Amino acid sequence: MKKITLHKEIKNQIIDAMRAKDTLTLETLRGLTSLFSYELIAKKSSEPFIGDESALVLIKKAVKQRKDSIDQFEKGGRRDLVKKEKSELAILEKFLPETMSKADIKKHVEAKIKKEGKPDAKKMGAFMGAIMKELKGKADGTDVKEVVEGLIK
Repeated sequence: MKKITLHKEIKNQIIDAMRAKDTLTLETLRGLTSLFSYELIAKKSSEPFIGDESALVLIKKAVKQRKDSIDQFEKGGRRDLVKKEKSELAILEKFLPETMSKADIKKHVEAKIKKEGKPDAKKMGAFMGAIMKELKGKADGTDVKEVVEGLIK
């Protein structure tokens, strides 16, 4: 039996959202499949679906956009739009793998510091790059940055 891809799963959920008359989910997932289609066109692919790795990259991009929008709308006092963006964010995050907690990130960074020593200001970039590479796909970059900066200073 062939494993269902993320793209196919999202297409199936669009059908479910139509049946349930869930307009927010339908709108959000259609936007996502639109991103997938643009990616296929950009790559000049003849495949009907993009791979899971590419899909995850695009979903993470959409999640980041929602987070940025929420921040901007909160600054602008637009509670109605904040609520909508947060709802869309919750829908999109269902497709992402679980990320490490800040406590787990802290343990990892502390172990790295214990092993290699505390980096000075000149080596901070290289240290951060090494941590990001080790935790790629496992942890949110913003959380990693906060933890590293908190431990180094």
